Amino acid sequence: MSRLIFLYQMDLPHRAVAVYTYLHDRANKNGECWPSVNTIAGDIKLSPATVRRAIKDLRKAGLIETKQRYRDKGGKSSLLYKILNR
Repeated sequence: MSRLIFLYQMDLPHRAVAVYTYLHDRANKNGECWPSVNTIAGDIKLSPATVRRAIKDLRKAGLIETKQRYRDKGGKSSLLYKILNR
């Protein structure tokens, strides 16, 4: 049985399932990854706006946490995604 079977049993839009699967596949042993929204969108063939909505869906469902990352000179970098244990 798949480790993500719970995901398919939740009432989530297909965009959220696709983004969660992408993040899960790319997470390190601590459940963290930091791809940009544009990278996610390009890799799974969704628009950046759709990816942002999916991230919001996943945070609301309690499946991920996000944290803004910053560059050394203070500019924003990509988000840090943390996959929460299920």
